[in-house]
Formats: sequence, C-alpha cells, structure tokens
Amino acid sequence: MEIAALEQRLRDRPGDLASWLVYGDWLSEQGDARGALIRLEQRRARAGASQRDALEREFAALVKEHQDTWDAALPPGATVVERRYGFATKVAVEWSDGAPVVIEQALRGPFVTALRITAPGQEDYEDDWEEDRLDDEGEPLPASGVEAGALATLNLGQLTELDLSYLRIGALGAKALAVSMYLRSDVGDLATAAAQERIEVLDLRYSRIGNSGLAALAAAPCFGGVRRLHLQSNEIAAKGVSSLHRFEGLTELDLRYNEIGAEGVQALLEAPFIGSLKRLLLYRADVGDDGARMLARAPQLPPALRSYWRSV
Repeated sequence: MEIAALEQRLRDRPGDLASWLVYGDWLSEQGDARGALIRLEQRRARAGASQRDALEREFAALVKEHQDTWDAALPPGATVVERRYGFATKVAVEWSDGAPVVIEQALRGPFVTALRITAPGQEDYEDDWEEDRLDDEGEPLPASGVEAGALATLNLGQLTELDLSYLRIGALGAKALAVSMYLRSDVGDLATAAAQERIEVLDLRYSRIGNSGLAALAAAPCFGGVRRLHLQSNEIAAKGVSSLHRFEGLTELDLRYNEIGAEGVQALLEAPFIGSLKRLLLYRADVGDDGARMLARAPQLPPALRSYWRSV
C-alpha cells in the first residue's frame, strides 16, 4: 500500500492497529522515532501491571526527546491540543487576519482531523462580551474582531471535529462556513460536497449564530454527518430548532441558554434523531414549564432522558 493511501486509511480509521504497525515500520525505516513510539504504545496497551510503569517511563522519555522536532512542522501560531503516537491530531489557532493561512498550513499535518479556532484574547473574552449587535433582520452580527467572510476560505474537508466555541462569528460567519466547501477548487458539485461530510463534532457554544446561521449550516452537505452539536447561547428560538431536523444522525445536542419555549420543544420532538439522542442539554428556563412537561411525557425521547425531565 502506498504511504499516502495508508495515511488516508489511518485518518479514516484511527483505531486500525494493524495499519498503524505497518506505518510504524515505514517510519522506522525513515529514521522517525514515532515508529518506535507506535510499537511501544501498543506494547503498553497489552502489558500487565508489573510492566506498565517501565513502559510508560520509556514512552514519556521518547516523547520528551523528540516532541519539539515533531512539532516543528507546525506553522507559528498553531498549537497542539491532542496527539496520537506523537502526531498532532487536534490543533488550535487564535483568530486573526492571518489565521486562515496558518490553519491551512496546520491542516497539512497527516493526521490533523480536529481544529479549534479561539477568539482573540480567549482568557478575557469569555467574561467580557461586547454588546450584542444585530443586523436589519435581528440576527446577531460577528464580533468586531472577526472577519466573517474569511471563514469561507477554510478547507474543512479532512476534519472530523470543528470547535469554534466562544468565537463570535454571528449569523454571517455561519453562512460563510456553510459555503466554504463550494469555494474549494477540489469540490465541484453537490455530490462531491456530500461525500465530504466527515465532521462529526461541531462546537459553536457562544458563537451567536442565530436562527439563520443555524439554518445555513444545517443545509450545508459538509455538516450533514454531525453527531455531537453544541449550540449553547446562540440566540436560537423555536424557528431555529426546526432547522435541526437536517442533522439526522445527532446523538448529543446542547441547546442551553436559548429561548426555545414550548414551540421549540414541539419542533425538537418531531426531529428524526430524537429517539437516538444519548444526551440532551437544556434547562427548564430554556423551554418553560409547558415545554418541560412536554419533554417529561414525550414517548419519542429515550427513557433515560424522559425520566430526567420528570425529575426537573
């Protein structure tokens, strides 16, 4: 198997241990210490308690010796959030005018499939919201430091996770993300775009995308495979909840701090994924007393979630 095809296989099936061993042998032939790391990690996973401590020390020493060299391939401005066998799998980039270029370079890593874009000055940003700004239709506008149109230039094709929490992209930014796949030279039609629906985790907490932003994302083929969706505090009302029906495979949904009311609950209970939900995050204040009673009595909800609402 050619190396490019093997790397693609490992992106698609990160738990394929046999393919990792083949890849590890190739790395060792190239003088890359991550080949040894792969074998060591798999030995550690099978080892008994008496051997595990020694293997963990050997593993940590190998990482400490080579990690800076491995991370040197990342562009300045990108930091590693998660790793597998020494390879970056999730990276974080702070939003700026130059962020799209940094992101494009960071995503060239062979196994980077998760991206976190942070707001400028993230530490202070969460506690220092600028006043809500709305467009003529009452939908939230992006934060003053976010050039929403630039989000349309991002290549999301290889991602399985996109985290924009606390990056206030507004409805306009969500719409830009929704068309990003169509603006890439390697995506020419709807069928191709639909085949790219790799993203399974989409985190938009406090992104203020509004009803129209959510509708745009829900209609975009590249987000059709989302399983875990976080929409905490996004100015979403009952009208926006209806857009969620396009996310047919959802298993986890966070709608806290959105005023969806009983009408929104009714729309939610009509969604095709409602019986498959494993987590539903909502507060009574989000749905009102009538909405809470509807959730407690809804036969569509899995028993554990229905039971929870009976106790709220």
